[in-house]
Amino acid sequence: MPEEPTSDDAAGTTPAADAAAAGPQRARDRLADRYGTGGKPKPRHRRWQVWTFTAIALVASGIAAYVGYQNLAGAPIDAQRVTYDERPGDAMEITIDVSRNDPDRKGVCIVRTRNQSGQESGRKEILVAPGQGRVSTVIRSIDRPVTADIYGCSYDIPQYLSSP
Repeated sequence: MPEEPTSDDAAGTTPAADAAAAGPQRARDRLADRYGTGGKPKPRHRRWQVWTFTAIALVASGIAAYVGYQNLAGAPIDAQRVTYDERPGDAMEITIDVSRNDPDRKGVCIVRTRNQSGQESGRKEILVAPGQGRVSTVIRSIDRPVTADIYGCSYDIPQYLSSP
């Protein structure tokens, strides 16, 4: 059955033509919603959200930069192994060179031995006196050591090493 003509068909307009004609009106309505009728922009309700997000991002970036600097920056005290020699009785002698950003401060270094399977088999904390750069010590091990290395160094000296 044929459809009856509508008033739009009789006027010769189509829905697309109606949309095109309403387009400028919709644009004016959107501008009026945004800027109001006085020509001044309406206050943006999301402006505080942008500022809050920006502040949080800046604070988080600052914290991340500080933590990264603390963890990745050069250590204030560091040591390198010079030599190690096996000694009788499950012991090993190690010699280390200590470099510090402040040579007039005392430091402590932890050295250790490892057995054939790579497990730590002995450990010792050694006090590094002010001005001293090279230190040698003997580490006792629970079984035959095959290597000796440095676990780490610090300016935080344990009480039992600092007391006379």
